Amino acid sequence: MAALGNPDMLTRKIKLWDINAHITCRLCEGYLIDATTVTECLHTFCRSCLVKYLEENNTCPTCRIVIHQSHPLQYIGHDRTMQDIVYKLVPGLQEAEIKKQREFYQKLGMDVPGDLKGEHCNLKPHLEPQRNGEVKSEDSAHKDQEKHEEDSDYHRSDEQVSICLECNSSKLRGLKRKWIRCSAQATVLHLKKFIAKKLNLTSFNELDILCNEEILGKDHTLKFVVVTRWRFKKSPLLLHYRPKMDLL
Repeated sequence: MAALGNPDMLTRKIKLWDINAHITCRLCEGYLIDATTVTECLHTFCRSCLVKYLEENNTCPTCRIVIHQSHPLQYIGHDRTMQDIVYKLVPGLQEAEIKKQREFYQKLGMDVPGDLKGEHCNLKPHLEPQRNGEVKSEDSAHKDQEKHEEDSDYHRSDEQVSICLECNSSKLRGLKRKWIRCSAQATVLHLKKFIAKKLNLTSFNELDILCNEEILGKDHTLKFVVVTRWRFKKSPLLLHYRPKMDLL
């Protein structure tokens, strides 16, 4: 009962060092960046580290379980919750990563993507939760978030990707407008839903989308597809769709 009357006894301080094993990548031994989880065993790594590892392997780097015999990249997914936790626990990590990405684009003489330009502004509410000693209530924060979403530009300021969607099956018809341009943050799942709607299919799960004759995972972003499968090729990104085929 004494503990209930003393808030200090309910608080336990934990050093960052004590939880490092849970928020670092086993492959690079650094803090998780673009956290990506293996769906079979739920072990998490940096996306770039895991993708590079799976180019020559098909097992989890931690537990060695076989992810998939031939298409391991289809069974990994972005873990937004884990990445948010890492950014909140490690001071300055998110800002440092955004700075590195900006410098990378500038070094190559490329335009900085719109999502990176606006990222600094988006960080301010998280870095400055208090003003004049007052803390915003959850309701107030929620209203601010809703207003921000209403004022959003529907990803028009994001980095854009040009795509050509071709049908490589006689069982499906081609799209009337196969050339599209959309946010690099859109996923393969978004494309599946788009195609299913245009072709009046009963379910988007009936489709496979391929790049270079390789089936793409539904959680892959278009930016990820371009970087890993279309980096040295000219725009537009060429993708094919066909009826879903079960993998053995």
